[in-house]
Amino acid sequence: MKIVFNFKQKVSQQTFYQKKRSPTQTMYKLIDEKTILQYFGDDDPQMLKEMVQIIIDINLKELKELNQFYPIADFQTIKKRCHKSKPSMSYIGALKTRKILEEIESDIENSHQLNDTLQSHLVIIEDELIKFMNASN
Repeated sequence: MKIVFNFKQKVSQQTFYQKKRSPTQTMYKLIDEKTILQYFGDDDPQMLKEMVQIIIDINLKELKELNQFYPIADFQTIKKRCHKSKPSMSYIGALKTRKILEEIESDIENSHQLNDTLQSHLVIIEDELIKFMNASN
């Protein structure tokens, strides 16, 4: 009995993103490529890029603006923005950041130091999402 594998066909069936990187290669600190692909799919690279760009343009932008609400004690806006952004953090696999958002929500009035950590995460996440999108070019 002779078994023959058609490796050429197997490679051609790989998705666009699988061709770019090996499954064991990870280059991200806070986001998770597999999670992004799981939520948004990998069959339409343009749509995937658009979804990631929406997260950058809306969620990350709104969270970066939280610093302006602490001095005026606008805790309602802080809570609303944190709550609104939690699903997006799950979609991109940024679970540590989602946890920070949950902690801020649970004790908003004493969360200024946690917000500092959040802000440092946001810089890293934005950079990683941009790298992720550029890797698909």
